Amino acid sequence: MDRQLVGALAALVAVCAVAAVQAQPPSPKLPPNYHMINPGHMGKRDQQLSCADTTGNNKGCVAKCDKRCPNQCIVLCPSCKTFCMCDFYPGVSCGDPRFTGGDGNNFYFHGKKDQDFCIVSDADLHINAHFIGKRNPTMSRDFTWIQALGIRFADHRLYMGALKTAKWTSDVDRLELAFDGAPIDVPAELGARWESAAVPGLTVTRTAATNGVRVQLAGVFDIMANVDSRIHNYGVTEEDSLAHLDLGFKFYDLSDDVHGVLGQTYRSDYVNKLSVSASMPVMGGAPSYVVSDIFSTDCAVARFARRAGISMVTGRAN
Repeated sequence: MDRQLVGALAALVAVCAVAAVQAQPPSPKLPPNYHMINPGHMGKRDQQLSCADTTGNNKGCVAKCDKRCPNQCIVLCPSCKTFCMCDFYPGVSCGDPRFTGGDGNNFYFHGKKDQDFCIVSDADLHINAHFIGKRNPTMSRDFTWIQALGIRFADHRLYMGALKTAKWTSDVDRLELAFDGAPIDVPAELGARWESAAVPGLTVTRTAATNGVRVQLAGVFDIMANVDSRIHNYGVTEEDSLAHLDLGFKFYDLSDDVHGVLGQTYRSDYVNKLSVSASMPVMGGAPSYVVSDIFSTDCAVARFARRAGISMVTGRAN
């Protein structure tokens, strides 16, 4: 591993360590020699990046995105080392709904197609996920992916989802965003930014011209979302390419009473009871996390609005 790459990775680790102890976290910083490529954009379906060695000690190299993140990746020059965006944003791994818990362990939560589940529920933050999928006739469960998120905080509702599409092309934006029922319009260009007039610190920034955004609420959460349709031939039809979200989460102010599929793993008293011998442990107990719709807070483990001053509670208290 060359010295420049070691230095870049060390810088990233340092940034993550600082963020863990600061109340107001800085934005994750990438090294100055990084480049973003988006294969498939503007018809360049096999887009590659050429890196020149400015020191003159080595030949140039060519990089392309890893199969885990074929639509967007980061390239460090001059080494041509590639990373997926979710390498910097744990919470949900690239592809299928595999979660990385607050304890650092990975696990599956299959949920059920066409249903909503609470993945994080705290006193002043609640996040639901809508699952889509296809039934495997040889198995007793669905193949599932997360199609949308419904986020509640204070009296506000934030929606982010992947629009249903028949034939997938990464050149067409399939992101749907809304805040308190009004569409969020972010120009289709890299770096374009929307800021909420009602909630200071709430922003949406495009990480790609199409199908990629970073949604931040200062001091509360930082979410990376990319629309994708690579599902390894799990039943794609001409009517539906099963477009879904690849997601990554960072949380900054969760209480020790937080719950939900992912949220519970951030508790200090959380005990991992999943099978450590499995190649990818599966979290069960789906009935405890079912909600009646994308914005409901009526899952059995709901914690939302327990503190004084939070209004607009829906569903049952626990």
